[in-house]
Amino acid sequence: MSAPDIREVVKQKYGQAALRVATGGSSCCGASAAVEGCDPITRDLYESSQTAALPEEAVKASLGCGNPTALAQLNPGETVLDLGSGGGIDVLLSARRVGAAGKAYGLDMTDEMLALANENKRKAGVGNVEFLKGEMENIPLPDNSVDVIISNCVINLSANKDRVLGEAFRVLKPGGRFAVSDVVTRGAMPPEIRRSVLLWVGCLAGALEENEYRGKLAAAGFERIDVEPTRIYRIEDAREFLAAEGIDADAIAPQVDGKFMSAFVRAVKPGG
Repeated sequence: MSAPDIREVVKQKYGQAALRVATGGSSCCGASAAVEGCDPITRDLYESSQTAALPEEAVKASLGCGNPTALAQLNPGETVLDLGSGGGIDVLLSARRVGAAGKAYGLDMTDEMLALANENKRKAGVGNVEFLKGEMENIPLPDNSVDVIISNCVINLSANKDRVLGEAFRVLKPGGRFAVSDVVTRGAMPPEIRRSVLLWVGCLAGALEENEYRGKLAAAGFERIDVEPTRIYRIEDAREFLAAEGIDADAIAPQVDGKFMSAFVRAVKPGG
Protein backbone atom coordinates (compact mmCIF):
# COMPACT_ATOMS: atom_id res chain seq x y z
CA MET A 1 0.00 0.00 0.00
CA SER A 2 1.17 3.53 -0.72
CA ALA A 3 1.54 6.15 2.00
CA PRO A 4 -1.69 7.97 0.98
CA ASP A 5 -3.58 4.65 1.00
CA ILE A 6 -2.30 3.80 4.49
CA ARG A 7 -3.22 7.28 5.72
CA GLU A 8 -6.78 6.94 4.44
CA VAL A 9 -7.21 3.50 6.01
CA VAL A 10 -6.01 4.86 9.36
CA LYS A 11 -8.29 7.91 9.12
CA GLN A 12 -11.29 5.73 8.33
CA LYS A 13 -10.55 3.29 11.16
CA TYR A 14 -10.08 5.97 13.81
CA GLY A 15 -12.97 8.04 12.55
CA GLN A 16 -15.26 5.04 12.98
CA ALA A 17 -13.83 4.40 16.45
CA ALA A 18 -14.60 7.99 17.47
CA LEU A 19 -18.16 7.71 16.22
CA ARG A 20 -18.67 4.46 18.16
CA VAL A 21 -17.55 6.13 21.36
CA ALA A 22 -19.62 9.25 20.72
CA THR A 23 -22.72 7.08 20.36
CA GLY A 24 -22.09 5.10 23.55
CA GLY A 25 -20.04 2.22 22.20
CA SER A 26 -16.48 1.10 22.93
CA SER A 27 -13.31 1.48 20.92
CA CYS A 28 -10.67 -1.18 20.31
CA CYS A 29 -7.25 -1.20 18.71
CA GLY A 30 -7.59 -4.69 17.29
CA ALA A 31 -9.26 -5.95 14.16
CA SER A 32 -12.41 -7.04 15.96
CA ALA A 33 -13.71 -3.74 17.33
CA ALA A 34 -16.92 -5.30 18.64
CA VAL A 35 -15.11 -7.46 21.19
CA GLU A 36 -15.74 -6.12 24.69
CA GLY A 37 -12.65 -5.53 26.78
CA CYS A 38 -10.52 -4.97 23.67
CA ASP A 39 -7.31 -6.77 22.86
CA PRO A 40 -4.24 -7.22 25.09
CA ILE A 41 -2.55 -4.13 23.66
CA THR A 42 -5.19 -1.66 24.83
CA ARG A 43 -6.32 -3.37 28.01
CA ASP A 44 -5.62 -2.10 31.55
CA LEU A 45 -3.24 0.72 30.67
CA TYR A 46 -4.44 3.40 33.08
CA GLU A 47 -4.91 3.39 36.84
CA SER A 48 -8.40 4.26 38.07
CA SER A 49 -6.86 7.16 40.01
CA GLN A 50 -5.79 8.66 36.68
CA THR A 51 -9.08 8.24 34.87
CA ALA A 52 -11.53 8.98 37.68
CA ALA A 53 -11.77 12.70 36.87
CA LEU A 54 -11.80 12.27 33.08
CA PRO A 55 -14.87 12.10 30.84
CA GLU A 56 -15.89 8.50 30.18
CA GLU A 57 -15.63 9.07 26.43
CA ALA A 58 -11.96 10.06 26.73
CA VAL A 59 -11.19 6.76 28.44
CA LYS A 60 -13.25 4.68 26.00
CA ALA A 61 -11.58 6.32 23.00
CA SER A 62 -8.09 5.33 24.13
CA LEU A 63 -6.51 3.22 21.38
CA GLY A 64 -3.03 3.17 22.84
CA CYS A 65 -0.50 0.49 23.71
CA GLY A 66 0.91 2.13 26.83
CA ASN A 67 0.61 5.01 29.25
CA PRO A 68 3.24 7.58 28.27
CA THR A 69 1.98 10.13 30.80
CA ALA A 70 2.85 7.74 33.63
CA LEU A 71 6.38 7.16 32.36
CA ALA A 72 7.37 10.52 30.88
CA GLN A 73 8.90 13.24 33.03
CA LEU A 74 6.54 16.22 32.83
CA ASN A 75 7.25 19.36 34.82
CA PRO A 76 5.03 22.33 35.76
CA GLY A 77 5.11 25.06 33.11
CA GLU A 78 6.26 22.83 30.25
CA THR A 79 4.70 22.49 26.80
CA VAL A 80 3.70 18.96 25.78
CA LEU A 81 2.65 17.67 22.35
CA ASP A 82 0.78 14.39 21.88
CA LEU A 83 1.10 12.98 18.36
CA GLY A 84 -2.10 11.22 17.27
CA SER A 85 -4.04 12.41 20.30
CA GLY A 86 -7.33 10.66 19.47
CA GLY A 87 -10.02 11.27 22.10
CA GLY A 88 -7.56 13.28 24.18
CA ILE A 89 -6.91 11.09 27.23
CA ASP A 90 -3.13 11.61 27.27
CA VAL A 91 -3.47 15.34 26.54
CA LEU A 92 -5.87 15.83 29.43
CA LEU A 93 -3.63 13.85 31.78
CA SER A 94 -0.56 15.82 30.61
CA ALA A 95 -2.37 19.12 31.14
CA ARG A 96 -2.76 18.25 34.82
CA ARG A 97 0.93 17.47 35.14
CA VAL A 98 2.22 20.68 33.54
CA GLY A 99 -0.31 22.84 35.39
CA ALA A 100 -1.92 26.14 34.49
CA ALA A 101 1.41 27.67 33.51
CA GLY A 102 2.03 24.87 31.01
CA LYS A 103 0.33 23.85 27.77
CA ALA A 104 -0.74 20.50 26.33
CA TYR A 105 -1.30 20.18 22.58
CA GLY A 106 -2.96 17.26 20.86
CA LEU A 107 -2.42 16.64 17.15
CA ASP A 108 -4.78 14.46 15.12
CA MET A 109 -5.77 14.22 11.46
CA THR A 110 -9.24 12.75 12.00
CA ASP A 111 -12.16 15.17 12.23
CA GLU A 112 -14.28 12.76 14.27
CA MET A 113 -11.53 12.28 16.86
CA LEU A 114 -10.90 16.03 17.07
CA ALA A 115 -14.60 16.66 17.67
CA LEU A 116 -14.63 14.01 20.41
CA ALA A 117 -11.44 15.39 21.96
CA ASN A 118 -12.77 18.95 22.08
CA GLU A 119 -15.98 17.71 23.70
CA ASN A 120 -13.91 15.82 26.27
CA LYS A 121 -11.88 18.99 26.90
CA ARG A 122 -15.13 20.88 27.53
CA LYS A 123 -16.41 18.22 29.93
CA ALA A 124 -13.10 18.10 31.79
CA GLY A 125 -13.07 21.88 32.17
CA VAL A 126 -9.38 22.11 31.27
CA GLY A 127 -8.10 25.44 29.97
CA ASN A 128 -4.47 24.70 29.07
CA VAL A 129 -5.30 22.27 26.24
CA GLU A 130 -5.45 22.84 22.50
CA PHE A 131 -6.22 20.26 19.82
CA LEU A 132 -4.69 20.82 16.38
CA LYS A 133 -5.69 19.28 13.07
CA GLY A 134 -2.79 17.94 11.10
CA GLU A 135 -0.49 15.06 10.31
CA MET A 136 2.50 14.07 12.39
CA GLU A 137 4.60 14.08 9.22
CA ASN A 138 3.95 17.86 9.06
CA ILE A 139 3.48 19.16 12.60
CA PRO A 140 1.78 22.60 12.56
CA LEU A 141 4.00 24.12 15.27
CA PRO A 142 7.15 26.28 15.07
CA ASP A 143 10.72 25.06 15.48
CA ASN A 144 11.97 24.66 19.05
CA SER A 145 8.54 25.20 20.63
CA VAL A 146 7.85 22.01 22.64
CA ASP A 147 9.49 20.59 25.76
CA VAL A 148 8.14 17.05 25.54
CA ILE A 149 6.64 14.92 22.77
CA ILE A 150 4.47 11.98 23.76
CA SER A 151 2.50 9.53 21.62
CA ASN A 152 0.55 6.37 22.29
CA CYS A 153 0.71 3.59 19.71
CA VAL A 154 0.50 5.95 16.72
CA ILE A 155 3.96 6.40 15.18
CA ASN A 156 3.90 2.74 14.10
CA LEU A 157 0.90 3.58 11.89
CA SER A 158 2.82 6.13 9.80
CA ALA A 159 4.13 5.12 6.39
CA ASN A 160 6.96 7.69 6.73
CA LYS A 161 8.46 7.28 10.19
CA ASP A 162 11.67 9.10 9.23
CA ARG A 163 9.61 12.18 8.47
CA VAL A 164 7.69 11.87 11.76
CA LEU A 165 10.88 11.62 13.81
CA GLY A 166 12.45 14.48 11.88
CA GLU A 167 9.42 16.68 12.59
CA ALA A 168 9.50 15.68 16.26
CA PHE A 169 13.15 16.71 16.42
CA ARG A 170 12.37 20.04 14.71
CA VAL A 171 9.62 21.18 17.06
CA LEU A 172 11.40 20.08 20.26
CA LYS A 173 13.42 22.70 22.09
CA PRO A 174 17.12 21.97 22.62
CA GLY A 175 17.20 19.50 25.49
CA GLY A 176 13.58 18.51 24.74
CA ARG A 177 12.44 14.96 25.40
CA PHE A 178 10.86 12.37 23.11
CA ALA A 179 8.87 9.95 25.30
CA VAL A 180 6.41 7.73 23.45
CA SER A 181 4.69 4.39 23.82
CA ASP A 182 4.79 2.32 20.65
CA VAL A 183 4.66 -1.23 19.36
CA VAL A 184 7.98 -2.70 18.24
CA THR A 185 9.21 -6.10 17.18
CA ARG A 186 12.17 -8.06 18.48
CA GLY A 187 13.95 -9.57 15.51
CA ALA A 188 12.86 -9.68 11.88
CA MET A 189 9.33 -10.80 11.08
CA PRO A 190 8.43 -12.63 7.83
CA PRO A 191 5.99 -10.50 5.79
CA GLU A 192 3.33 -13.21 5.65
CA ILE A 193 3.41 -13.59 9.44
CA ARG A 194 3.22 -9.83 9.93
CA ARG A 195 0.10 -9.76 7.74
CA SER A 196 -1.49 -12.54 9.77
CA VAL A 197 -0.80 -10.87 13.07
CA LEU A 198 -2.28 -7.64 11.73
CA LEU A 199 -5.63 -9.41 11.55
CA TRP A 200 -5.81 -9.50 15.33
CA VAL A 201 -4.05 -6.28 16.31
CA GLY A 202 -4.36 -3.36 13.93
CA CYS A 203 -1.88 -1.40 16.03
CA LEU A 204 0.97 -3.61 14.80
CA ALA A 205 0.76 -2.09 11.33
CA GLY A 206 4.21 -0.91 10.43
CA ALA A 207 5.80 -1.74 13.80
CA LEU A 208 9.56 -1.22 13.63
CA GLU A 209 12.16 -3.68 14.82
CA GLU A 210 13.56 -2.22 18.06
CA ASN A 211 17.08 -1.63 16.72
CA GLU A 212 15.70 -0.08 13.56
CA TYR A 213 13.74 2.33 15.78
CA ARG A 214 16.95 3.27 17.57
CA GLY A 215 18.68 3.83 14.25
CA LYS A 216 15.95 6.10 12.90
CA LEU A 217 15.98 8.20 16.08
CA ALA A 218 19.75 8.59 15.84
CA ALA A 219 19.51 9.52 12.17
CA ALA A 220 17.01 12.25 13.08
CA GLY A 221 19.57 13.70 15.51
CA PHE A 222 18.40 12.32 18.85
CA GLU A 223 20.69 11.19 21.65
CA ARG A 224 20.28 9.13 24.86
CA ILE A 225 18.01 6.68 23.04
CA ASP A 226 16.35 3.90 25.02
CA VAL A 227 13.71 1.30 24.14
CA GLU A 228 12.17 -0.24 27.25
CA PRO A 229 9.66 -3.12 26.85
CA THR A 230 6.48 -2.59 28.87
CA ARG A 231 4.30 -5.47 27.68
CA ILE A 232 5.25 -8.54 25.63
CA TYR A 233 2.50 -10.27 23.68
CA ARG A 234 2.11 -14.04 23.71
CA ILE A 235 0.35 -16.22 21.18
CA GLU A 236 -2.36 -17.02 23.75
CA ASP A 237 -3.35 -13.35 23.70
CA ALA A 238 -4.09 -13.70 20.02
CA ARG A 239 -5.75 -17.10 19.89
CA GLU A 240 -9.37 -15.87 19.90
CA PHE A 241 -8.75 -13.20 17.28
CA LEU A 242 -6.75 -15.50 15.01
CA ALA A 243 -9.40 -18.23 15.17
CA ALA A 244 -12.07 -15.71 14.13
CA GLU A 245 -10.01 -15.03 11.00
CA GLY A 246 -9.45 -18.72 10.25
CA ILE A 247 -5.76 -18.67 11.20
CA ASP A 248 -4.09 -21.55 13.03
CA ALA A 249 -2.44 -19.92 16.04
CA ASP A 250 -0.34 -22.98 16.83
CA ALA A 251 1.08 -23.02 13.31
CA ILE A 252 2.48 -19.50 13.53
CA ALA A 253 3.31 -19.50 17.26
CA PRO A 254 7.04 -20.30 16.92
CA GLN A 255 7.54 -17.32 14.61
CA VAL A 256 5.62 -14.66 16.54
CA ASP A 257 5.29 -15.68 20.19
CA GLY A 258 6.93 -13.03 22.36
CA LYS A 259 8.33 -11.08 19.41
CA PHE A 260 5.82 -8.22 19.44
CA MET A 261 5.86 -5.85 22.38
CA SER A 262 4.76 -2.48 23.61
CA ALA A 263 7.72 -0.34 24.55
CA PHE A 264 8.45 3.04 26.06
CA VAL A 265 10.80 4.82 23.67
CA ARG A 266 12.88 7.69 25.04
CA ALA A 267 15.32 10.10 23.39
CA VAL A 268 16.62 13.64 23.88
CA LYS A 269 17.33 16.49 21.48
CA PRO A 270 20.89 17.71 22.12
CA GLY A 271 21.49 21.14 23.65
CA GLY A 272 19.56 23.06 26.23
